[in-house]
Order: sequence, then C-alpha cells, then structure tokens
Amino acid sequence: MQGKIIFLNGTSSAGKTTLAHALQELLNEPWLHIALDQFRDGLPAKYRGLNSPHGSTGEAGLNVVPVTDVEKPFTAIRFGEVGTKMLLGMRRAIRAFAESGNNIIIDDIILESEFLQDYLDVLDGLEVIFVGVRCPMEVINKREEARPGRFPGTALGHFEICHAHDDYDVNVDTASNSPQQCAAKVIDFLASGKPGAFNRIRLN
Repeated sequence: MQGKIIFLNGTSSAGKTTLAHALQELLNEPWLHIALDQFRDGLPAKYRGLNSPHGSTGEAGLNVVPVTDVEKPFTAIRFGEVGTKMLLGMRRAIRAFAESGNNIIIDDIILESEFLQDYLDVLDGLEVIFVGVRCPMEVINKREEARPGRFPGTALGHFEICHAHDDYDVNVDTASNSPQQCAAKVIDFLASGKPGAFNRIRLN
C-alpha cells in the first residue's frame, strides 16, 4: 500500500519545519519528515558554498550568494551540477519511501519552476496534498534576523517564484495562526478532502 504525501512549500523561515513537527505530533499514524535541509547537510562541507567563486566546489553544490546590484538586495540560493543531482535524487528517494508504504511530509522550497515540474513528474500517481505555507515578508524578515545561520534577505530572493504556480489544496498563514492551528487545517483536509492541486497544475 502506497503512503500519502503532505508537501509543505514555502519560503525559508515561513514555518515549514515547525509545521511539519506539529503534524507529526497531532497525526495518529507515523509520518516521516523529509526536508531539503537534511539533504543539503549531507553534501560535503566544501560543496556547501557561501558566495563561492566560479569553478569552485561550493559553486558546484549549493551556493548561498548575496545579490547586491538590485534595488532591494537579497540572498540567492543557487544549485550547481552536484547540487542539482542531489535534488533529483532527493525527489526520487521520496517516491521510493512512499511506494514502500511510508507517509511523508515534504519540507521544501520551489526555488525554480523546473523544480515543481520535476516533482509533478516524479510523484505522478501518488496522493499528494500540496500545502502553501504563507507568511508576510515583514514577519519573515524578523524571523531571519532572529535565527542564527540565516542570511538576511534569503526569503526575499524566492518570495515570488516559490508560490508562482498559485494553486494549493490547503493554504496556511503561520503569522496569524499557531503551528497547531495550521496543522489542524491540514489534518482536516486530509480527513475530508481530495487533493487535486498537483493534477490541476499538470494540466496548465
């Protein structure tokens, strides 16, 4: 029997991981939390770049790059050849987990339209509840400032592309609702709704 998938998509610092943990606590069945951060941290340190130059291992993996030549400076997350292969493997590993009967909570960011297209292809035929994890930019900015290891302006760099497809089964606002309230909304849909966002996006 295939497992179900709850896909939490939102910017960095939007509250995805906190929501994932709340869902794990409130759901009766076991749900595995699979996050982009787990796979990023699995890369060798030299492939986790911080403004790494062209041709370096940091650029080939996951490179955090300040973008300053714009009106509102931000921090970009860029994947090189090694990082892109890691993402392809992550998505296919998620399918393997679900096909083995595990219920999965995906904690990821749609940083590029191609990322969403690959998810649509890889997870075709599986039950996916697509959840938009929303939070106003001003609240995210405060969260980024308060969290160690977060670079200011990271969410600003992908705030628009993250939700550009603009179609979800469930939307939650982590600024005006507690993690438990957001989780309850997702669980209510899980109990009574039929996911359709992925199929609608495929048809567009």
